[in-house]
Amino acid sequence: MPTYAYACKDCGHAFDVFQSFTDSTLTSCPECQGALRKKFNSVGVVFKGSGFYRTDSRDAKGSTVSAAAPAAAPAPAPAPATAAAAS
Repeated sequence: MPTYAYACKDCGHAFDVFQSFTDSTLTSCPECQGALRKKFNSVGVVFKGSGFYRTDSRDAKGSTVSAAAPAAAPAPAPAPATAAAAS
C-alpha cells in the first residue's frame, strides 16, 4: 500500500498516511482542522549505468543507422568437369 505525505497549510503539521490508490485524498488536518496539501517526494527508483537510455546504443556521431558495406555478388560456380577434359 502506498505511503502519502501531507502537510497542513495552516499549522504546518506534517505526517504520512498509508492509503490505497482508491482512497480519497485527505482534506482536513487532524491537529487544527485546517486545509491539507499533498507533498510530493523524489522518485524511489533511480536507473544508473548504461543501457537504460535510447542514446546509449548510438555511435559517437549520433547516427542510428549503421553503415554496412554492400553485399558482394556470389562467385559463379565452377563448370562441371567433362569426360573429354579428364582424358
